[in-house]
Amino acid sequence: MQKIVPHLWFDTEAREAAEFYCGVFADSEVSSITTLTDTPSGDCDVVSFRLRSYEFMAISAGPLFRINPSISFIVNFEGDDPGAAERLDRTWDELADGGAELMPLGEYPFSKRYGWIQDRYGVSWQLILSNPEGDPRPGIVPSLMFTGEVCGRAEEAMNFYLSVFSDAERGQVARYLEGVEPDEPGTVMFADFRLHDGWFAAMDSAREHDFGFNEAVSLMVNCADQAEIDRHWERLSAVPEAEQCGWLKDRFGVSWQVVPAEMGEMMASGTREQIDRVTRAFLPMKKFDLAELRRAYRGAG
Repeated sequence: MQKIVPHLWFDTEAREAAEFYCGVFADSEVSSITTLTDTPSGDCDVVSFRLRSYEFMAISAGPLFRINPSISFIVNFEGDDPGAAERLDRTWDELADGGAELMPLGEYPFSKRYGWIQDRYGVSWQLILSNPEGDPRPGIVPSLMFTGEVCGRAEEAMNFYLSVFSDAERGQVARYLEGVEPDEPGTVMFADFRLHDGWFAAMDSAREHDFGFNEAVSLMVNCADQAEIDRHWERLSAVPEAEQCGWLKDRFGVSWQVVPAEMGEMMASGTREQIDRVTRAFLPMKKFDLAELRRAYRGAG
């Protein structure tokens, strides 16, 4: 099981979007669909899916939050593969249908083929042809863009996340130089880092943006036991009023979900009655109580 799973919040389109992405990306599939009943948003579809063997989760839970480019997904196409550029272009065309171009597809100093696209559902993708002489790159990398009040804090955030997670590694850091106003020299143009089995990227952007981090894209941490839930909750949560149903916000405004790993199995394979009992149990919670969720699943009083 992937340790940290990106979670996408849609109004009603979670199932439709997941099926669309699985049609765009090779080696992809919808792995489970579960409907939660009688939630504050009504009945909600929860969809687990894999793109290029990378796990995602999505929910249809109403129009409360809108996905924006503050968290996007870098898709690496290996430059030493003779068919990579053609696949990149084909992927771009499919994602661009009904979407919006954020950076045009073309050649840049850092890649012979790169573009940034926001698809019809609002999710942003950075497609890049990697340098064949460089190290192999992960297939999909979530990328966090620090804007507005948190601009200039990308490196601080990276170092904080490296301290929170026990198995972590700092990657490369490229900084803005002089003459790239409004970005400040020394702030992060691009950095990457590993948390457990997944790589993440971060950047600062001082340009005018009408968006920032919100709950529409969160990072779900699968925890082995209550002690791990408690530890991550204590380190990550910085906005008490945002704590609800396992969700929290950190000091930079990034939303996380701290969940027991076995809850995914409960919701994917449980009976209708078990799923409903677990849902009723977790809805009033802030931090998840694993023992209480297990009792609800078993039907214990």
